[in-house]
Amino acid sequence: MTEIRLRKRHRMRQKEIAALAASIEGATGAKVFSSLDTVDMAEAPDFDAVIVDGKVLAVVIEGVPFLTVRGFLRYAASRRYVTVDMGAVKFVANGADVMGPGIVDADPTIAEGDFVWIRDERNKRPLAIGRALVPGEAMRSKTKGKAVSSVHFVGDKLWLVDEVEEEEEEPVEPDQ
Repeated sequence: MTEIRLRKRHRMRQKEIAALAASIEGATGAKVFSSLDTVDMAEAPDFDAVIVDGKVLAVVIEGVPFLTVRGFLRYAASRRYVTVDMGAVKFVANGADVMGPGIVDADPTIAEGDFVWIRDERNKRPLAIGRALVPGEAMRSKTKGKAVSSVHFVGDKLWLVDEVEEEEEEPVEPDQ
């Protein structure tokens, strides 16, 4: 498995951090990072990574910010969840799309196209994030077909980016 290469990393301003945090809080209901935290933004091939205190805790995909699985582990979210039965956990944790019969509960406010986080029914721990293919109410009664398209899951390339090191500049030798 190849690594994700983060490029063009830069420190975000307090106003940018506040706007990003407000957007994520509005979507997930989680109280996330603040302008007092060290927050950087970096480009990856398919998304922009939001690095908080050295960890990738959020991503911006197609202009929409959302927490990563690590972000959901750190911040307690109350919205945009899809709960799957224990039989689906193995598949979802390996990157499979979420099928209707495996869903036992879903946030009724989910709209088609929203980013959602998938959790197991026993521990309520995050397994993956994905994009809703049907509204939340329809997920609860869906009997067949895909309900959520997987975007990021435990064990993928983004998950394996554990610590993002601060880039150090090479020392410049003084002229003699």
